[in-house]
Amino acid sequence: MQSSTAWSRIARVFLPFTAGYYLSYLFRTINALIAGHLSSDIGLGTADLGLLTSVYFLVFAAAQIPVGILLDRFGPRRVQSVLLLLAAAGAGLFSVSTDFLSLIVARAMIGLGVAAALTAGLKSIILWFPRERVGLLNGYMIMLGSLGAVTATAPVEGLLAWMGWRQLFEIVAAATGASAILIYVVVPERGIVPSTARATLGSVFGDRRFWRIAPLSATCIGSAWSLQGLWASPWLTDVEGLDRASLVRQLFIMSIVLSCGAWLFGMAVHYMKRRGIGAEATLAMVAVLFVVAELTLILRVPLPSILPWSVVAIVGTATVVSFAVIVDYFPPELAGRANGALNVLHFGWAFLAQYATGLILEQWPTNDGHRSVHAYQIAFGFNVALQIAALVWFALPWRRSFASWMSSIPFFTPANVCDPAESVGLYENSTILMPVDDDSEW
Repeated sequence: MQSSTAWSRIARVFLPFTAGYYLSYLFRTINALIAGHLSSDIGLGTADLGLLTSVYFLVFAAAQIPVGILLDRFGPRRVQSVLLLLAAAGAGLFSVSTDFLSLIVARAMIGLGVAAALTAGLKSIILWFPRERVGLLNGYMIMLGSLGAVTATAPVEGLLAWMGWRQLFEIVAAATGASAILIYVVVPERGIVPSTARATLGSVFGDRRFWRIAPLSATCIGSAWSLQGLWASPWLTDVEGLDRASLVRQLFIMSIVLSCGAWLFGMAVHYMKRRGIGAEATLAMVAVLFVVAELTLILRVPLPSILPWSVVAIVGTATVVSFAVIVDYFPPELAGRANGALNVLHFGWAFLAQYATGLILEQWPTNDGHRSVHAYQIAFGFNVALQIAALVWFALPWRRSFASWMSSIPFFTPANVCDPAESVGLYENSTILMPVDDDSEW
């Protein structure tokens, strides 16, 4: 691309969709900071807070498949602008809600309104930029969008010092409406050339490669969103004993790390693709690192808590890696459906993990308003067990490939010394049956 054309596309396509994703991240994580205000003003309990915050993920997940189809059919410009108007209306309703039911409805409207924030941005990058730059630009978009999580810490705490959370949501509602108008006016249309290949949702869900990475990606990324979006704050207060200022400072650091993690993943994927290396191995390493960080928290390993919590934050941006894998699996005309299908599992798991954590914690009594360490260990440990199971499932093809390779080596192949002809036959058979690339089976 020529320099002038590239900068024009960044200004008219990349930045407007990044603004929408920024607001999505702000909505996703802001409840962690205002949870205390909601509890005192509306009288919400732990399970109520878990449901209120996680309903965003539930509606978001339920909308991903329809949103993916709409993006492939009508393009990201029209879909994103309409949905952001709905999110603005939801934020406005949230600002005037006085009971739990109206808060739930408002939060659900917000979740539906930003349901296309990520996938619309990814789709626009695929449509407007060279394929070899997709992974890098995905990383930049998620890095800049995740600044919404940074905003939902110290900056929002500063605003709450001289205005209420209701006035804050009024401002966010106005900003969301302005973003919807900006996208509709500034972003150009891009025609989508129909493919002669069968482009249906069944092409995504029927692909075994999709079902190899989806459970691991969902249980890790969804759990990271669940933890940073809500449960990091109670853990740091109840288990670590942080005061309000220390809590906000640690959440702010986590958000900065989250933003840097998106950039790091984007650069890593871009670097590996230029050298012909797939992103699956990176996803596996991220999952292992995430499990280790969670076990560090659960087992109370004597380390500064900011270290494992920073890993949790980084894993929340591993969508850069997952979507880089998806881009390699499916053609551009299926990009919206494929990204949406994976996002269903990401946000669906985030809802389940966030709500289930609240339900588990509710089973233990509070002591001076704080939950016991044991309650958090049980709740977090449930997530870790499922992540380990997903990691084993992901690694099974590698194990079979390694076993096939080992069996093809004469040193490891059983032989009958009394019948050399038979041993040669066995060796030849094992060589013929060895798959060339086990990943292609998926």
